[in-house]
Amino acid sequence: MDKEKIKKYMDVAIEEAKKGLAKGGIPIGSVLVIDDKIVGKGHNQRMQKGSAILHAEMDCIENAGRLTAKEYRKSVLFSTLSPCDMCSGAVLLYGIPTVIVGENKTFQGPEQHVRDRGVNLTILNDPECIDLMEKFVKDNPTLWNEDIGE
Repeated sequence: MDKEKIKKYMDVAIEEAKKGLAKGGIPIGSVLVIDDKIVGKGHNQRMQKGSAILHAEMDCIENAGRLTAKEYRKSVLFSTLSPCDMCSGAVLLYGIPTVIVGENKTFQGPEQHVRDRGVNLTILNDPECIDLMEKFVKDNPTLWNEDIGE
């Protein structure tokens, strides 16, 4: 995928992150793309919905609806933050071959494990993603620690 398309889809994930923040949640967004078309998007909604599992990637995959294994095998998942163990597990379970991450400075999921399982993982170190998370973590340390299970 070329840089212009990567930016386009990451920008949508960032908008999802901002939407979550505006609704009192954690600013993480995700987009699932198949054949250059967004089939699902979502944002972290653990706070808003009192959910134990609605991280951005899980919300995005849920919003994409039922997909076939063949569709997942040609998809690309964008996330503004490095996916955690749970979300990385969904990537592995459904065979999503490519994950493009906005940043992993604030939090780093099991990236090497995902790579070892054959996933093409790209870290962008996007300044906007980093700024969103650093400000949130600084302003909301208790909420952030809850989200990452600490």
